Amino acid sequence: MLTPPKPKVPPLNALRAFESAARLGGFSLAARELNVTPGAIAQQVKVLEGWAGATLFERMTHGVRLTELGKSTVDELGSAFDTLGKVALNLRDGGTQNQIRIAVLPSIAQLWLSPRLPQIRAIDPLTTISITALDRPPNLLREPYDLSLFFCAEKQPGNGNELCRDKIFPVCAPSMASRLKQPSDLRGLLFLHDARWINDWQSWLNQVAPGHGIDTSGPSFSLYSLAQQEAENGAGILIGHEILVQDSLRKGSLVAPFGESLEIDQTLMCATPAPARPDSVIEKIIRKLAQDTKAHIENIQ
Repeated sequence: MLTPPKPKVPPLNALRAFESAARLGGFSLAARELNVTPGAIAQQVKVLEGWAGATLFERMTHGVRLTELGKSTVDELGSAFDTLGKVALNLRDGGTQNQIRIAVLPSIAQLWLSPRLPQIRAIDPLTTISITALDRPPNLLREPYDLSLFFCAEKQPGNGNELCRDKIFPVCAPSMASRLKQPSDLRGLLFLHDARWINDWQSWLNQVAPGHGIDTSGPSFSLYSLAQQEAENGAGILIGHEILVQDSLRKGSLVAPFGESLEIDQTLMCATPAPARPDSVIEKIIRKLAQDTKAHIENIQ
């Protein structure tokens, strides 16, 4: 009896690369999301196009653009990957879970979450807490994280719990603060910048001192924790994000010389792939983080 060869199905990696590039609008963004190179995304898309016998992206001088065929498949393919992620989540959720994986922005991990890890571990000593630092929130419907902590300006995939709105204001070492009475006293100082929030200084100054004309040029840091350490060292003055500098303000290694703060359009969000089950370890962690944040806000009011 002859068994004819079965037609090949499209490779899953190629489908995933195409869906990510189509949803995000380019190979570079898809590469960041899937933790591969843009060249690898381009190659996987080429494999899929070869399987389909059709072009899915138009290659242009600057970037790519979906063809009509590519556009017609994006939503359905995205729903399929969301469904696959939900199945995987249900499988894992139905098993014995003794590990909680948290994805978190590096600055939040280093300056806010790290001091609170002993209290989080104490919630259930038999549960292992793993931390992964990421530059952007993961898609919790597809990526294997149980919890994420990020500043977000818009709703992310998953179930979000708002911990607090972000506020910014200048912070510096106590030795520098004594000569700072009003924003105009900032002239001539070294301004420290975080590369992620490069417009912080202008945003704050535009509110408290419109038309200030202050030169805010200064070094930029890819890690907020490094910029904050330099501020504590007395190297210059930094815009503090309230939730990140609160422990240093409490210890006195940093001070806020001015009373004016600016609430900006981002929120510290604690998100989960699905609603946390009542009295589960994850629900207790969320509750603990929310209580800690609320206590801090009430303390400074």
